[in-house]
Amino acid sequence: MRPEIRTELPGPKAKEVLERDSKYVSPAYTRSYPFVMDKGQGAWVWDIDGNKFLDMTAGIAVTNTGHAHPEVVKAVKEQAEKFLHMAGADFYYENQTLLAEKLAEIAPGAKNRRVFFANSGTEANEAALKLARYHTKRPIYLAFYKAFHGRSFGSLSLTASKAVQRRYYAPMVPQVVHVPFPDPYRPPFGIHPDKLTDTILDFLENTVFKTVAPPEDVAAFIIEPVQGEGGYVVPPADFYPRLYEILKKYDILFIDDEVQAGMGRTGRMFAIEHFGVIPDVITVAKGIASGLPLGAAIAKTSLMNWEPGSHSSTFGGNPVAIAASLKTIELLENGLIENAAKMGEKLKNGLKELQERFEFIGDVRGLGLMLGVDIVKDRETKEPDGKLRDKIVYKCYEKGLLTLGAGESVVRWSPPLVINEEEVSVALEIFEDVLKSI
Repeated sequence: MRPEIRTELPGPKAKEVLERDSKYVSPAYTRSYPFVMDKGQGAWVWDIDGNKFLDMTAGIAVTNTGHAHPEVVKAVKEQAEKFLHMAGADFYYENQTLLAEKLAEIAPGAKNRRVFFANSGTEANEAALKLARYHTKRPIYLAFYKAFHGRSFGSLSLTASKAVQRRYYAPMVPQVVHVPFPDPYRPPFGIHPDKLTDTILDFLENTVFKTVAPPEDVAAFIIEPVQGEGGYVVPPADFYPRLYEILKKYDILFIDDEVQAGMGRTGRMFAIEHFGVIPDVITVAKGIASGLPLGAAIAKTSLMNWEPGSHSSTFGGNPVAIAASLKTIELLENGLIENAAKMGEKLKNGLKELQERFEFIGDVRGLGLMLGVDIVKDRETKEPDGKLRDKIVYKCYEKGLLTLGAGESVVRWSPPLVINEEEVSVALEIFEDVLKSI
């Protein structure tokens, strides 16, 4: 199978939708190109003019089981015929309990965990933040520069990915302190990559803790195991284990934001498994329900001990979304996680081959099917080239390949985990053609 572009882009039907959209839909949304979805199947999508595209975005790392997976669709239909909603915050239904049990089972560490259900990643992180403060009675949170944890006021206060996401919204939630992220490709302050872990952790203990964030006042440090919107950046292998040791020394909670990196995307159910750390709280969303809105905060039982009424959500844990999630996890465990690791290796190797031939590819990085291609003006200076990245993303769209940007200059690759070898080869071929045309 290959992409099929039958009309000019955007096509006539798409243009009509775009015109109406411009009048009535919030301009706050970021749209990289005028793709108007009609239907999807697996890793393929069609626009309303009948043009066929190979999707390397999965709706921003959401449709991990592919578009309209028949087993997920069947589970959704069966649940929808029973009941659509009954507010799991006030009543009981078995599939909510089943999913909580399953998440406790698959989360790293012991099974003695409890789950709070939400509608999104932002809400899952809000729940984790509130739980950390409720449990510890401490006021300060730590997060990384270039992190993305959401856009509501609490999660946005931790987000430090792009200025546009925070502009005009101050004041934020107080008592949030940001720390440089150990980026091996662009180390902060010119730190030598071999000294990255040592230097960042020394800065945390001997500067941050001794000046602006006394450790006895810090409730939690929230991290992304692989930074998402910050540019698909993987820290050094020893960083999180050593950070965890420091946090435990001061009884600071370790919150693992798996919203984008979790649910099989990196070739493990949770990306933190690559680092051998057992978090106190794990937050998930995006890929948890194959496209239906669902988020969850998974915490140790001893930690999630808040009283009834201290936090809630009317729609969190919607029964239809939960039905999709139970089937999604089943599919992940029965081959899709393994496929993500295998296809991720093939895709990464192909992208690295292109890096050897095109000077403006500065770096290829990532885990599993969470990969980033960093576009630069100069390989020596590593100066980001966001304009060229945007041009590449648009030209990919014109040739039938859907990609998205991340960070300042990264082309992100986050395809559905059902992608096969032939589709990876087609994607690499199209990407190569685009790079040649550039």
